[in-house]
Amino acid sequence: MANRSRAGAVVSLALLDIFTLVAGLAVAGLLPARLALWQVARVSAAPEHPGQSVLSPAAARGPSPAAPAIARALTPLLASPALGPNPEAYVTDLATGRVLYARNSTVGSTPASSAKLVTAEAALTVLGPGARLATSVVAGASAGSIVLVGGGDPTLAAGHPPSPSYPEPATLASLAATTARWLHAHGRSAVHLSYDAALFTGPALAPGWTTQYVTTGNVTPISALEVDQGRLTASGAPQDADNPDNYRPRSMTPALEAADAFAGFLRARGVRVVGALTGTSHRPGTTVIARVQSPPVAAIVAQMLRESNNVIAEDLARQVALRTGYPASFAGAAAAVTAAVARLGVRGGIHLVDGSGLSPQDLITPRALVGLVTLAAAGRHPQLGRLIPGLPVAGFSGTLAPGQSVFGGFGRAALGRVRAKTGNLTRVASLTGLVTDSQGQVLVFAFMAHQFTPSNLINAATALDSMATALAGCGCR
Repeated sequence: MANRSRAGAVVSLALLDIFTLVAGLAVAGLLPARLALWQVARVSAAPEHPGQSVLSPAAARGPSPAAPAIARALTPLLASPALGPNPEAYVTDLATGRVLYARNSTVGSTPASSAKLVTAEAALTVLGPGARLATSVVAGASAGSIVLVGGGDPTLAAGHPPSPSYPEPATLASLAATTARWLHAHGRSAVHLSYDAALFTGPALAPGWTTQYVTTGNVTPISALEVDQGRLTASGAPQDADNPDNYRPRSMTPALEAADAFAGFLRARGVRVVGALTGTSHRPGTTVIARVQSPPVAAIVAQMLRESNNVIAEDLARQVALRTGYPASFAGAAAAVTAAVARLGVRGGIHLVDGSGLSPQDLITPRALVGLVTLAAAGRHPQLGRLIPGLPVAGFSGTLAPGQSVFGGFGRAALGRVRAKTGNLTRVASLTGLVTDSQGQVLVFAFMAHQFTPSNLINAATALDSMATALAGCGCR
């Protein structure tokens, strides 16, 4: 059984270096420079290959790295004052599972956006890579009314985003066009419009969140109906672009904002919207007038990981909750995604209160984070095969591209050889992923620091980058 697992890992890990270089070069020129603020790292979208997990063809061949050599490479870097006291690290050999380095590895600390790995694996497993999320228009209770029903699609756009947008989202403009055709075909030129965001329950902000998260452009209050993730233009209209460089305050009323945009598209199609927009809850079984669907969950997960997108993470976590019988609230979603990865084998070491890692009350151990990455990379769970290609690549894409976050300060050895999920809050930095060392061995790592001063955030992230670089350059035999 062990030999079959080992062989499976070899097959599933083929071609990382080639794929990474090609994908990295393809996207390197597409990513605009940005300054890293205190907020969770974000980055503009760039398409990546949606294929299966691929890693180094040399994985699982040759002698395993020696733990003492790994220790010599990492221990001095962990002593950096920038990391504060008690940083944490855990490194394993992917092919054998052997622990190569452990420091405070069973201590739970705030993971920041590394928590999105939990949500990603839960969504891919429970929903499936090909699942799509629907936004609908249904007949209202009276003959002259219709209801816009939010289905929890975090990528839903108002109008049509720029053509290079990836993945291409469903739009309210398309939904309105279909709705208008139906109304005209039934002799209706005026309707009363209401909106239904009742799919999700509970508070719109998680424990530990503040309204500053909204006013600094990190997230919109979580709703089953929203467009453009609550991002607004200077005039207050939906932005119609996946633009993480927009630091304007997001909408505090995303469902109403979406309904208002939808009403505008109906008017443009010759349908008069009468009366005030009102919230409601439609009854199951009512006539569906129009429907649009999101991109596949695999593409949404990749976008979430690449951009460290908070709204996507929270919506996906609630979808997992709905599918598995938990309440579609922050508490229910956190419990649902934790239970989902426990069923995969990562049990213990995870305490979440949200699905994105925005809350400082979230806690995960480095050992649990390494367990999550190992699950996705080892090839024993095909539905997780889309996760590793979605991770940012050091020096080339996502939050590991130069200037795209507080991370990105990698040495030459790490470029194209590290795939990792970043995480940062004001006093927290984490880096979790895979690295191919100089001998072709694939190592899984989690580095965390959570007791430094806010002024040291960039220095702390750079120190974690240096640790990943050290692994990439280490033969460590």
